[in-house]
Amino acid sequence: MVSHVPVHACFRDFNYLRPMKKLSLEALQRMSLEEFRQSPKLPVVLVLDNVRSLHNVGSAFRTADAFRIEKIILTGITGTPPHREIHKTALGATESVAWAYVEKTATALERLRSQGYTIVVIEQTNESIGLHEFQPDRYGKLCLVFGNEIHGVSDEALPLADVALEIPQEGTKHSLNVSVCVGIVCWEVLKNRVKLPPLQHRSG
Repeated sequence: MVSHVPVHACFRDFNYLRPMKKLSLEALQRMSLEEFRQSPKLPVVLVLDNVRSLHNVGSAFRTADAFRIEKIILTGITGTPPHREIHKTALGATESVAWAYVEKTATALERLRSQGYTIVVIEQTNESIGLHEFQPDRYGKLCLVFGNEIHGVSDEALPLADVALEIPQEGTKHSLNVSVCVGIVCWEVLKNRVKLPPLQHRSG
């Protein structure tokens, strides 16, 4: 005979019956702009290699702010702040995240390599490894290269790569929006490098 246990009993130990509410901005305890600038950064530089969409550029800035990325380098046709369309998705992150423009992607990558960065391109190649297989050196510096929405990482960048990463996919498209890729890859690097404490129960 099968006994039926009330659903609420299954979750009693997990406090699922407690009312849930969204947190206020005060409860989130966000850093000030100056505190962010002075805070330690993840030793990661993002290179946006000829990214066409200004909305994607703004989203990359916002992600870089969220994960305390060291810097963004914009190359080729990639738009630069200040720009109204970038601001729409960056929401002020162009003020917090350090950035620079370099005309040639190869020039930017060669400089970063000379400074000790490992060059990692996010691209589907015959030598790509899955993002879930990537084990970043815990103390090494990474340069993550994200390419154009149509053509991917540029031909000048690919030969300079130390590693090619691919996000495994199961659908019909086998491609993701650039800003989505930035978020996924940056999160994977962060969680592999930083011991993240559990979220504290905060009052709203």
